[in-house]
Amino acid sequence: MFQIDKSKAKYEQAKQHLAGGVASSLRASMKPTPLYAESAKGARLRDVDGNEFIDYLLAYGPLILGHAHDGLTDAILMAMRKGYTYGLQHDGEIELADLLVEILPCADKVALSGSGTEAVMLALRLARAHTGKRKVVRFHGHYHGWSDSIFTSFPGAGLQQSTAAKQAATVPPGTMGQSESSLEDIILLPWNDVVSLESTLRAHAGEIAAVISEPVMCNSGCIQPNVGYLEELRRLTEELGIVFILDEVITGFRLGLGGAHERFGIKPDLVTIGKAMGGGIAVSAVGGKAEIMKHIDTAEVSHLGTLNGNGVATAAALATIRELAKDNGAVYARMEELFIKLSTGIRELLHKRHISGVINQVGPVFHMMFIDEKEVNNFDTFNKRDSGKYARFAELMLEEGVLLRPNGLWYISAVHEQADIDATLLAVDRALGLLVV
Repeated sequence: MFQIDKSKAKYEQAKQHLAGGVASSLRASMKPTPLYAESAKGARLRDVDGNEFIDYLLAYGPLILGHAHDGLTDAILMAMRKGYTYGLQHDGEIELADLLVEILPCADKVALSGSGTEAVMLALRLARAHTGKRKVVRFHGHYHGWSDSIFTSFPGAGLQQSTAAKQAATVPPGTMGQSESSLEDIILLPWNDVVSLESTLRAHAGEIAAVISEPVMCNSGCIQPNVGYLEELRRLTEELGIVFILDEVITGFRLGLGGAHERFGIKPDLVTIGKAMGGGIAVSAVGGKAEIMKHIDTAEVSHLGTLNGNGVATAAALATIRELAKDNGAVYARMEELFIKLSTGIRELLHKRHISGVINQVGPVFHMMFIDEKEVNNFDTFNKRDSGKYARFAELMLEEGVLLRPNGLWYISAVHEQADIDATLLAVDRALGLLVV
């Protein structure tokens, strides 16, 4: 029997002194209430009410090895026994930097940081220092962290676009409290539109320091780049002296060891990575061309952070990457195979129940949405989805023992098994049946 009484009580208790009642605003969107975890292992999580879930939330992406992975836990404990952080250098920094340069096709050098937001901040700073220009092109529906200089209004479950933002003629801020001038350097464009991209870059090449893009719009429907789009983006930025940044905080180490830029055969000037890299421990990095990264070498660009490259974070990243690399990265093919089975099965169940929906999948991640369209391949179409209906579906799935992100994005880990997929499809069938009642 599904119970949430203890989670409800803890949420009310938390709101007394924890602003918003949660440690990250996005988590408050979970219905019927934000859940409180008690423990987790492998692909399953148990909450304080004793409910057990097959987990496809996976901490919003980082848990690519699943919960409490033994090898990762051992590596973290070993590092902690030597000291959590030093404020000095240690071998872990060197080992991780060497490994990242070996794995990431675009990286001559790397810089370590603590979160995806910080990595993006550093990449933008490097681009401006390298070009002497200040403007940055970014795209509708992409997410690059929550710093004032890049966080724009982002409609969707848990990331709500305000009415004022919708009506704004300038680039809309992502939240109240952002400086009015924080987004003055941002040029916001539609993604996958080569004509708009080329005309803007050519018209403003003397002002644009960087173009930053996710390789796949994971948060906004898992929309993939059109054939030739990333190649054209690469060609134009190279021709016009603009730094091309691929934000792989989500896709890095999830779509393959070399991330999406290896999968798609694209070499950006800079790449940002995080989330899956640490297997659940906070760590991120910027990698890229030596001629750009040198601005850190010369101290022209300050790269700061008390906990950057700490022993626990580097040990976690090394253990995670080495685990994923076993047998030439065979785990990626296995995860993708399982997710193809799951997404195919859900499509069949949608058809069986006469429910309109789309599932966009790339590798071990997919986005499920309820929408009266045959396909979703652009941000405008994605915004036609019934986000309220999906949030209700996610709520029903909790009662069926499956933990999902309320916005439709599903992740799989290296430890999910065929039995989990089979159980999930049974749960989806029951939840869809209740959804149409």
